Amino acid sequence: MKKKFIKRLLIFLMVIIIFSLVYIPLFSDMKFGLDLKGGFEVLYQVKRSDGKKLTTNDLNSTYDVLKRNVDSLGVSEPEITIEGNDKIRVKLAGVTDIEGARKALSNVANVSFRDVDDKLLMDASVISGAKLSYDEEGNPAISLQVSDKEKFLEATTLVSEKPQGENLMVIWYNFESGVNSYEKDAETCGTEDSMCLSAATVSQGFSSDVIITGNFDKEEAENLASNINAGSISTKLTEISSQNVNASYGQGVLTNTFIAGVVGMVLVIVFMTLLYKFAGFIEGLSLLLYMLLVMGVFWLIGGVLTLPGIAALVLGIGMAVDSCVITNERTKEALEKGNSLSASFKEGNSESWSSIFDANVTTLIVAIVLFIFGESSVKGFATMLMITIFATMFVMVLLNRIILGKFVKTKYFDKNPNRFVRFLKRDKTPFSKPNIKAIGITKKCFTITIIYLIVGLVYLLINGFNLGIDFRSGSDVTIKAQDVTLKMVKDDFKKLDYEIVSIEKQSNDEIYVRLNTELKEKGINKVNDYFEDKYDAKTEINVVTDVVKQDLIKNAFYSVIIASIAIIIYISFRFKFSYAISSITTLLHDVIVVMALFSLFKIEVNVIFIAAILTIIGYAINNTIVVFDRVRENLKNFSGKLTKESLKDIVDLSVSETLTRSLYTTFTTLIPVLCLIVLGSKGILPFNLAIIFGLVIGLYSSVLLAPELWYLIESRKLKSKDVKLSNKKDDEKISLQVKPSNGVNKKSNKKKKKK
Repeated sequence: MKKKFIKRLLIFLMVIIIFSLVYIPLFSDMKFGLDLKGGFEVLYQVKRSDGKKLTTNDLNSTYDVLKRNVDSLGVSEPEITIEGNDKIRVKLAGVTDIEGARKALSNVANVSFRDVDDKLLMDASVISGAKLSYDEEGNPAISLQVSDKEKFLEATTLVSEKPQGENLMVIWYNFESGVNSYEKDAETCGTEDSMCLSAATVSQGFSSDVIITGNFDKEEAENLASNINAGSISTKLTEISSQNVNASYGQGVLTNTFIAGVVGMVLVIVFMTLLYKFAGFIEGLSLLLYMLLVMGVFWLIGGVLTLPGIAALVLGIGMAVDSCVITNERTKEALEKGNSLSASFKEGNSESWSSIFDANVTTLIVAIVLFIFGESSVKGFATMLMITIFATMFVMVLLNRIILGKFVKTKYFDKNPNRFVRFLKRDKTPFSKPNIKAIGITKKCFTITIIYLIVGLVYLLINGFNLGIDFRSGSDVTIKAQDVTLKMVKDDFKKLDYEIVSIEKQSNDEIYVRLNTELKEKGINKVNDYFEDKYDAKTEINVVTDVVKQDLIKNAFYSVIIASIAIIIYISFRFKFSYAISSITTLLHDVIVVMALFSLFKIEVNVIFIAAILTIIGYAINNTIVVFDRVRENLKNFSGKLTKESLKDIVDLSVSETLTRSLYTTFTTLIPVLCLIVLGSKGILPFNLAIIFGLVIGLYSSVLLAPELWYLIESRKLKSKDVKLSNKKDDEKISLQVKPSNGVNKKSNKKKKKK
């Protein structure tokens, strides 16, 4: 028995060590975002220069132009994404020459048609467009639509008269005399790295649309058509936001965040071990497997790790631990009844499933909404959050249960199950569960709750938010340098002729400045060069225009509304409409309080704040669902006539049974968040503060507001008619026991009648 236990423990530890060693090379190949690596990011709005409506083909062709321009910079991991119907975002992590990158991106695409001697035959103006087509045998080809047929006939006739092997019309992308030549680039012509797009044999002159055939596959033909179109499109790019992060600045953020993550993980493992003994220790180590899986999947899908992504990962750890806490608390309850460890473990896993499933699905709904409506960093946050949810279900629910089940089967803990999971024996401790009079407490707190909600809303309406650049437009400049004072920086910006909206010192060597001005390319370079030359300073500059601000506000509004409606629908489907209304009301309470606190303490509200609000919604609903799941279970097990008094007892009992779990989950989630605040980057400080506020407020609302609101709704129904619940056969009826000395049964009801 002991040998079998030790053997399985050693195997488990070896698996974790091996997986960790295998993943080390993977992490060295991980892509990091600008905020962790430094670099340059720009968001362009695309418009047609002729005033016509922008088409999908225009947008795709512009995308191809930017892609080729980025390739010319030699950036190893560029990100170019189309956002919405008229925007393209370019991220160049690790780029140090910001001015050069800007110029390269803004290069106009120029497609030309030349002979083998590089003599210009015609430019892209002769072609009105190109598209994928097929030859007579069904092979992929490119169809050219000719606009200037006379010029096209002249050029093709000239080429066709040349000797065999030289009668080629060479299509070039941004041909540069002295750098490019067909003689030098003939072997690579048609490949992705070459500016030579294609060399087509011309046997005769053409005065109409033609088809270019060759050994193309479909993707190659589409790319060639797109590149030809790129040279003839009439679009212009307007820079509507940008971010410039110094490489050493980003590296410092990465180091601090990594340390914070490691410390947070170790503390969570220690806490789980102290809390649940052996089961907690195994679950803590399973968190390492969970982390490896999450990072592995993120790497496989080509994800780029950013500060918001790390924030989502930290939040995911809290939810992963929560699934363990719910299961352990159920197992403890079964052990306290006197059941064997094997039976208790099985019951704990069975009874906790619905709570874990519903809690993760509601958070998944929030993540999907964020992914659809979010942009850039918010989309990355949502992606990481979705991965953590699936990893939680696989590792912390399925795999962890299998691993712990193997240890239970060794029977090593049968004589002393308290070594497996800490629990209180009822024969020694009569009141092993807190007896919370939730309804009574809520009635006393209800007036206070209404008062601080009204005061908070009034304060919010009068004072508003400390809006970050994302929601007010303008420029933010972070200057990192030694021995630089606020007065010095103020004088510097006065010399540069920029008006400062606000300025504050974030740390001993870091000053944060807000400008009303939307800095353009020259302005950004001027500010960068000035502070680098004068103080050897590292700068981070963010610029957002009014266009971006309006889109963010619109998307933020849609995100919150749609997420709330989706949660109402899901809870109504899984529970009842009364549960959904109670949940969404308390969620509204949580959001208002967090927003009021941000307004009160003047904490900056930026784009990641919206992700924080939606995360609070997902996390608070997680807590509420666990309580409601217990209410539903106790209702199911209750038999007899349901009265307002018995309904109140059901709510009180359900809150009492889930309070410990709610406290433990909140605390374990707070651990890594606090580590990020103390040791990590200031870049996600607003997010972390919002999460802390949300966790504490969510704990209060899920324990003392949501169940009581549900009670008020359901108790009103009892006024008009009596409700009798009996979901079991007569010989299986279970009476609800609130206290060992006084339960909701016939005896207690008789006493009340005598009174």
